[in-house]
Amino acid sequence: MNYSKNYSALSILFALSVLSSCGSDTGLEGSVALDGSSTVFPISEAVAEEYLAVQPLVRVTVGVSGTGGGFKKFLAGETDINNASRPIKASELKQSLEKGYEFIEIPIAFDGLSLVVNNKNTWVDHLSIAELHKIWQPGSSVKLWSDVRAEWPAEDIQLYGPGTDSGTFDYFTETVNGKSGASRPDYTASEDDNALVRGISGDLNALGYFGYAYYASNKDKLKLVAIDGGTGPVLPSPDSINSGEYNPLSRPIFIYVRSSALDRPEVDEFTRFYIKNAGALAAEVGYITLPDWVYDRAIKRIDQRATGTAYGEEEHRQVSDMLAGE
Repeated sequence: MNYSKNYSALSILFALSVLSSCGSDTGLEGSVALDGSSTVFPISEAVAEEYLAVQPLVRVTVGVSGTGGGFKKFLAGETDINNASRPIKASELKQSLEKGYEFIEIPIAFDGLSLVVNNKNTWVDHLSIAELHKIWQPGSSVKLWSDVRAEWPAEDIQLYGPGTDSGTFDYFTETVNGKSGASRPDYTASEDDNALVRGISGDLNALGYFGYAYYASNKDKLKLVAIDGGTGPVLPSPDSINSGEYNPLSRPIFIYVRSSALDRPEVDEFTRFYIKNAGALAAEVGYITLPDWVYDRAIKRIDQRATGTAYGEEEHRQVSDMLAGE
């Protein structure tokens, strides 16, 4: 399934409508465990910090294993909530069904996957999706900047990006190379986006990608690259990401909550607190707030225990085929 095409508020309205057919400071105790996407981490961390002021006796832990690594823990029953920078995959959905784990899928913000170079780079003005494919495709012959455009320096291009457990890696490779996971392997990979920021900011010939928030908090260290998706170069910004003008690298990001975990009052209240505060806190850490009605519908889904994925019709089909063949 191609997730790279024009996600918008309307698509989220449809998704929540398909599945759809809050918190108080009550002195709760217990724990809530989150893990997963490094892209979603700044939002979840900010929510956890704010929640501590409301419920100081609830221990909230937020780990970073990448979206795929987080789903592994989530599907092993080790966490209550998974941070995800892509929708659940067919293979993950199959495991969830086999184990009887029901989940609630909640979009929490928009993000624009951002390409960046060193802030002393003077030659890169923009890149097209075709050029990104040329650079990042499996078996790419691009070694020098001049291999991308002849007028650029004949200097080694140093690539940086997320590791293979990252939802950002999945999204980028599917959008740019046509298949999730399809990428040249010879680049500096890390699940820690802050490590990528440090690498790119210290390397004149670097090119890398990660979520917009990590650029927004490091503007003095990095140079943002405009992307031409077919209608001319566009820089990611809150306006261009939210409007869909920054296409095809705009995307919604999610949390996945285990339905059974909501039976624990501390998880239920934390999830409601997360949804109610996600918009404001997402904006504070560099992401794009969704319309209020999206968060309102998410609360209703918690009330109704509306489980499953609304972004994965193709995933449901694939899972049905898998199960039919067993």
